[in-house]
Amino acid sequence: MKKEWLQRTEGDQDKVKIVQDSLKVSPLIAELLLHRGIDSFEKAKKFFRPEKSHLHDPFLMLHMDVAVQRLQTAIIEQEKVMIYGDYDVDGTTAVALVFGVLQTHLSQIEYYIPDRYAEGYGVSSQGIQYAKDHDFTLIITLDCGIKAVEQATMAKQYGIDMIICDHHEPGVVLPPAIILDPKQKNCLYPFKELSGCGVGFKLLQGLFQKNEWNDKPLFEQTDLLALSIAADIVQVLDENRVLAYLGLQQFNAKPRPAFLSLLSLAKKQLPLTLTDLVFVLAPRINAAGRLSSGKTAVQLMVEGDPDLIDAIANEINVDNTNRRALDKDITAHALQLLEEDPEFNARKSTVVFHPSWHKGVVGIVASRLIEKHFKPTIVLTESNGMVTGSARTVNDFDIHAALCACEDLLEQFGGHTHAAGLSLLPENLVAFQERFEEVVQRSIKEEDLLIKQHIDASIHLNQVYLPGESFAKIPRFMRVLQEFEPFGPGNMKPVFLFKQVYSHSNLLLKEAHLKLKIQQVDSPVKLDAIGFNMAEHSNTVSLGLAYDLACTFETSTFRDKTTLQLMIKDLRPTD
Repeated sequence: MKKEWLQRTEGDQDKVKIVQDSLKVSPLIAELLLHRGIDSFEKAKKFFRPEKSHLHDPFLMLHMDVAVQRLQTAIIEQEKVMIYGDYDVDGTTAVALVFGVLQTHLSQIEYYIPDRYAEGYGVSSQGIQYAKDHDFTLIITLDCGIKAVEQATMAKQYGIDMIICDHHEPGVVLPPAIILDPKQKNCLYPFKELSGCGVGFKLLQGLFQKNEWNDKPLFEQTDLLALSIAADIVQVLDENRVLAYLGLQQFNAKPRPAFLSLLSLAKKQLPLTLTDLVFVLAPRINAAGRLSSGKTAVQLMVEGDPDLIDAIANEINVDNTNRRALDKDITAHALQLLEEDPEFNARKSTVVFHPSWHKGVVGIVASRLIEKHFKPTIVLTESNGMVTGSARTVNDFDIHAALCACEDLLEQFGGHTHAAGLSLLPENLVAFQERFEEVVQRSIKEEDLLIKQHIDASIHLNQVYLPGESFAKIPRFMRVLQEFEPFGPGNMKPVFLFKQVYSHSNLLLKEAHLKLKIQQVDSPVKLDAIGFNMAEHSNTVSLGLAYDLACTFETSTFRDKTTLQLMIKDLRPTD
């Protein structure tokens, strides 16, 4: 699918010069900083060196004082407390963090992850019943609960208090509980985009602050926060940037044995970036909740026995291998169904259903379908007599708002702008498909249906290496770029445009991946570049032909030697 290239306009050159001089950086780096709103030494210091003093006061969050007091009472009275979390990475890391910290203060504490197939998403009636049957007096929910009105009412009738820590959009009616959610009405908390794990962290930060406890044990858990931020694709800005930065420091300096075991199985070594967490660890942690139980993921993260850690890690790795096979097969089946549908090409949305598909991977399949057909996409299967599935969106189209417009046809749904889960009765499937298409047709903008390749700046090969720098080493330019980490939404890895480059050499690896060495006529620099699944561009990069290249800068390590490499995002013949 062809991409629309959107290049940023150059910033005010007077401001670029001020940033360049005050920070002693190149004009190109100064331009990138201005794109991020960094126009002073103080802002640059906060950007490049986040620290915990930059975090917001947890008591700015609505109801935090009440939540901390209720948790304090539970600790004083040594009540029986349940930590209840969703089965995805955000939920399981949140449970591991809160359980791991509170177990040193509570003698009767247990964690509960709902069964994806028997209970479904969010707080279940079965979970509340379990709490009642086992004499729990307080439930702390993490990454779920904001729409659990019926279940919270049930808990209240049983005499069980609930503290709901969530980051999803609230409904019109709120559960009868103590609610911590920066997105709820009248909450003046200055940062709204915390992960579910992040909201749980703020509750504990409030508890530690109230008691004036040493917060070292709390901040030792920030590796879990970094993983939640990476996996849930939340904004890596403001407080999330601080937490992700601190978490990566903790991760690389003192990695927990659970993660070392998974990294060994993945043949991946430290240090890791936030992107590595997204593509290496998050899928494995997620696989447990998708194919077996999210409890396995939590157990791995809180376990102390090395032998048991390795056994659980191996079990999760097998789940991930099976998940990949299911993902591939179901994606192929879904694409076939769409191809056989004569009306599909005329639609602006994709809603595809088959009762045999595995519920645990439909969200991944939805993302795969968007790679082929760039439309808001819902993939549905059958589970326990219900049609259930996951929704993913394109660009800035609000998938949660679209589901709200279909609410009368749904039994349950929840999520946010870019992703959501839903369930409905089988007899409503056709009506839902038609309604959803109507909503998308009516509200989506044509620009949202275009695949956009954002480009931060044009660059020349002569700007990569300073005079005298060895081409065999990582240049200062790349070392400065690496200081922009952690990358993620709101602080994406810069994409650069090289104009009129030529292939010094080109290969096609495994009949799918371009492996190039590029050059420009007036530069002695030659750089390696790789483009995954870009075989269709083979003719464009033939020797002697000029083309323009959109790419990011990466490093590649082989046999203990690290070299500079470009990751190709897109390319096209030079105009």
